[in-house]
Parts: sequence; C-alpha cells; structure tokens
Amino acid sequence: MNIIKYIKAEIKNIREKDPAIKSNMEVFIYPSFNAIISYRIAHYFYLKKHYFIARYISERSKRKTGIEIHPGAQIGKNLFIDHGMGVVIGETTIIKDNVTIYQGATLGGTGKEHGKRHPTIENNVMISAGAKVLGSFTVGENSKIGAGSVVLKEVPPNSTVVGIPGRVVKNNNIKVPCEDLDQSLPDVVSEEINKLKNKIKSLEQEIMKND
Repeated sequence: MNIIKYIKAEIKNIREKDPAIKSNMEVFIYPSFNAIISYRIAHYFYLKKHYFIARYISERSKRKTGIEIHPGAQIGKNLFIDHGMGVVIGETTIIKDNVTIYQGATLGGTGKEHGKRHPTIENNVMISAGAKVLGSFTVGENSKIGAGSVVLKEVPPNSTVVGIPGRVVKNNNIKVPCEDLDQSLPDVVSEEINKLKNKIKSLEQEIMKND
C-alpha cells in the first residue's frame, strides 16, 4: 500500500471538487480526506484478515469525522464526500470511480439479503444529501440520486432518481412518462394528516348511519 500516493491523489481530488479549499494544508483537516485515508489503511488490514485492527481504525475515524465507512467496502478512485456528517457505507458496498456523496447519505442493506448486502455504485454517480440506497443492486453510471430519496431497486445508467420510494424521472436526459413528474420530495406529514382526515370523515359517516 502506497499511502503517500493516496494522500497526493486525495489532495488533488478534493481541491478540484471543493472551491472552498484554499490550500493543500486545509485538506488535512477536511473530514472527507481523513475518512478516506483512514478507510484506505483499514481496508489494507481488512484484506490481510486483520479484522480487529481494520475495525479499530474505522471506528476511530467514524468518531472523528462523522463518516462511517466499513473497511470491507470496495472503493475506487476519486470518491468525494462533501461535508460528510452522517454518511454510512456498508461492508459489501462497491463504489467505482469519480463518485460524489453528500452528507447524511446511506449505502446500506435492507436486512433481507445475505452475502452481497449493499449496493454497487458505478462511475460518475452523485448521491445527494440524505439519500438512502438500500439493497444489493446497481446504480448505473452517470446517474443522480435526489436529496432525501430512498432507492430500493436497480437504477439504469444516465438516470435521475427522486422520491420515496425512489423512481426514475429522467433517463438519458429524457423525462420518463409517469403520472407525477414533480421532482420535489413528498410531504409525508401532510399525507398522513390527509389520511387521518379521511378516516375521521369515514367514521363520522358510519356513526351517522347508525343513529
């Protein structure tokens, strides 16, 4: 493992993608930098089957940065985690090259799978703040996962996914026909209130029939 190579590559990657960084020295206090370098070291020990050391490094990094990357995950070049607090990357996750992940995102499992439990993220994917990608499936290259989305199934390449559950609203820059193409997230609270109102109305009608 050439840690110097990784450090130089991460400095270059972060400076290219975050205009707020004004010098190489700033990168060393950047959570994404520390989390990814710690992951590279932990992953090295994981592959050598030194699991305790790998998890120890991983847990220390999580407490320091707020970013949890399991040392068993497979991560390619130029992963960029912006802000990063609350990001979780599971053990069997595979992340290819040039992927961007924003704060609060989770690459996790549903608890139903065995073996490969977590998603595969292809090249040039963006996963927005608060998005949850859960399960053993692939998010195709050049795709975008909208903020707050919950993705539970395969995403074709060159797609835009939004909503709960996540649905493809654009593929190859062409809008996908569906009943509702509003890309804003659903107002879950309002939906539940409306359900309660309808239930109360139904109960009132039943009471009036019985009187």
